[in-house]
Amino acid sequence: MSEQLSSGGIELPPDEIEALHARWSSCWTSSEVAQQLAGIGTPWYVAAGWALGLFRGRQTRAHGGIEIAIPAASFPEVRYRFPGYVFDTARSGRLWEDATPEALAAVHQTWLRDPATGNYLLDVFRKPHDGVVSADWSCRIT
Repeated sequence: MSEQLSSGGIELPPDEIEALHARWSSCWTSSEVAQQLAGIGTPWYVAAGWALGLFRGRQTRAHGGIEIAIPAASFPEVRYRFPGYVFDTARSGRLWEDATPEALAAVHQTWLRDPATGNYLLDVFRKPHDGVVSADWSCRIT
């Protein structure tokens, strides 16, 4: 992903960015994510804070959302898994609702939104991936 996106999206003022946190209050748990993705062909894993809690065997802090990571090329399979939902992208104080192909190509973070409630359920990191699944640890610094 190029991370180059010159325009578009909604620029969110600080108070609206803070209000986004409330929209994650109904996010899925790791068990619900596993249930939703059961049988999917693409490899995926829980990432970020939830991953640490799962590794430790207990939740050590409150989480504002749940993140998974997938190979970027496999995103269409995940997207089609949720036909009644919308994927938005977010970066640097901007939000692209119902993300266009241009936004998806430029921004790696993708939020699954329930259009009926406006709540976010799942954060999908679309990772550059060579197709080889390994146990290697990876990190993304943005």
